[in-house]
Amino acid sequence: MGRLVPAVTRALDILELFLDGDGTLSAPDIVRKLQLPRTTVHELVTTLAARSYIVPVPGQPGRYRLGVRPYQLGSRYAEQLDLAAEGQQVARSVAETCDETVHVAILEGTDVIYIAKVDSTHAVRMVSAAGRRLPAHCTSVGKMLLASLPEPELAARIPDGAELAAMTPNSITDPGALREALGEIRQRGIAVESRESNPDVSCVAAPVRDRTGQVVAALSISVPMIRWSDERRAELEQLAAKGAAELSERLGHRSAA
Repeated sequence: MGRLVPAVTRALDILELFLDGDGTLSAPDIVRKLQLPRTTVHELVTTLAARSYIVPVPGQPGRYRLGVRPYQLGSRYAEQLDLAAEGQQVARSVAETCDETVHVAILEGTDVIYIAKVDSTHAVRMVSAAGRRLPAHCTSVGKMLLASLPEPELAARIPDGAELAAMTPNSITDPGALREALGEIRQRGIAVESRESNPDVSCVAAPVRDRTGQVVAALSISVPMIRWSDERRAELEQLAAKGAAELSERLGHRSAA
């Protein structure tokens, strides 16, 4: 590993300042926020502006905003993203933490398709496979994804008179009951499925967002009932949310927090 270059570090620190506030900064703002010498800041600002990383704000002398170059770099990064590959990496990290089966899934119609999966090392575990398709309303990932749809789109996919197939006696089969469950999921930001797709397994799931903030996938943790409890559920809800947030960040999403 080579050493960090101070000038490059400072230039990147300046660029990252534009992520906050209204997205505009002056040289005095940068001096105050980073506690750097004025001469250093002016040299860095001049260099960044010359390379189109920042540009003057029209009508606001001395203030700058991000230029086209960061957008071009971000667009190239987005083009190279592979949701399945990124999801597999994050799922592996989450599974190593909890030693339970972790999935990443997307919504297609009224089904979910699992695009990434990492197994638990326990002898008793959920049996599944990447590429498998299941009814969305029977799974935690599916309910999370359905809950993220705009109401008109949800109604189009699952109208009031829809017949919802049951995978177990615990599956939700009434569209009205499903909508009520989805409302609770929207409020909590976490979906829980209790033996609705498999009589021996419960799951928790959290939403995965892309750089626009749109929910594009969900990450779930599946647990056999012999290891399920209220305490374990609470732990896994936090872990699923953390894993989904990490995958969202890899996809370019930036949390408002």
